[in-house]
Amino acid sequence: MIRVLVADDQALIREGIASLLSIEPGIEVIGTAADGREAVALAVQTRPDVVLMDVRMPVLDGLRAAELLRDRLPACRVLMLTTFDDEEYVVRALRAGTGGYLLKDLPPRELAQAVRLARAGVDQHDSAALRRLVTALDRAAPAPTPRIDLTERELAVLRLVAVGATNREIAARLHLSEGTVKNHVSRILERLGLRDRTQAAIYARDRGLL
Repeated sequence: MIRVLVADDQALIREGIASLLSIEPGIEVIGTAADGREAVALAVQTRPDVVLMDVRMPVLDGLRAAELLRDRLPACRVLMLTTFDDEEYVVRALRAGTGGYLLKDLPPRELAQAVRLARAGVDQHDSAALRRLVTALDRAAPAPTPRIDLTERELAVLRLVAVGATNREIAARLHLSEGTVKNHVSRILERLGLRDRTQAAIYARDRGLL
C-alpha cells in the first residue's frame, strides 16, 4: 500500500482529495493536515510514502513544509498540488526537492497515477507551469555575447576607432607606428565586412565594446 498524507487549508478540497484517493486500489490515506506545520508534524509521526501538499497555506506554507520534510524524511516524496502555475512557486518547488508540481484541475484518475509515480521515484510537473517557467527564464537570460573574430590588439584598435581616435592618436595610445595602426584598421574592416570607420564605430557600439 502507498501511504498518503493530504495537506490543504481548504477542508472541502482536502477531504475531497482524501476521499478520491481512498477508493483507489493500493493507496491508503493515513491522514490530512490543514497547514504546513501540521503536515510536517503529522508526516514525522506517521511517515507517509507520499505527501500531497498545497502551496499556499496558513502558519507554514507548503513549499517551506516541503523543505523541512526533505531534511527530516528524505524517503518521503512530496507532490505540490495547487491552483497556482506561478513560475516563482515552480522554482521554489524544484529547489525544495519535491517530486512534482501539479495543478488541481487534473482528473482524479491522473491524480492517483501521479501518487503511484511519485512513490516509484518519477518526478512530475504540470506542462503549463513548466512553460511559464521556461518563458520567465528566457526573459531573464542575458543575451549571448557575440563572438568577435579579432585579436586583443585589434579589439583595442577597434575601441579607439569607435570613439573617433585618429591613426596617430591610436598609435600614441598603443605605442605603435601609424603604419601598423593603418594595417590593423584595414584588417578589422576586412574581417568584419565593414566599409569604413563609421561602420566600425557602430559595430563596436552595438556589441557593447565601448
